[in-house]
Amino acid sequence: MADVGDKAPDFNMATDGGGTVSLAGLKGKKVVLYFYPKDDTPGCTKEACAFRDAMPDFSGIDAEIIGVSKDPAAKHDKFKAKYDLPFTLASDEDSDVCERYGVWVEKNMYGKKYMGIERATFLIDGDGKIRNVWRKVKVPGHADEVLAAAREI
Repeated sequence: MADVGDKAPDFNMATDGGGTVSLAGLKGKKVVLYFYPKDDTPGCTKEACAFRDAMPDFSGIDAEIIGVSKDPAAKHDKFKAKYDLPFTLASDEDSDVCERYGVWVEKNMYGKKYMGIERATFLIDGDGKIRNVWRKVKVPGHADEVLAAAREI
């Protein structure tokens, strides 16, 4: 499980718009890697829109935001267009990156256990080191909290 002080696990994922993103390709930039359960669901939409609204501030401190879920890139395209999201959405359909970051977990809803993505955010510095981790994220105020931490590195 990835944690503060660790070298962030590298990744290479398909993205919206038919592209790819890798941690190695973002060397030198701050990276906000946020994991969320599913496109176009209430909590995930609120979280994405909060990061969207804070994007000018993140851009001002040279921070890249990448949202990650298991949704296919084509579904990300629709989600991104619907809410005018100005950052990359990456697809981890096989859960490989989720597992390396420790966010692919057993969940429990109405007594039914299943595997899913725990809402979590990782702040990675320009050298690829994890500087902050937020697990079991509560959406209200989260983007502002991440921005404040990103300004400090």
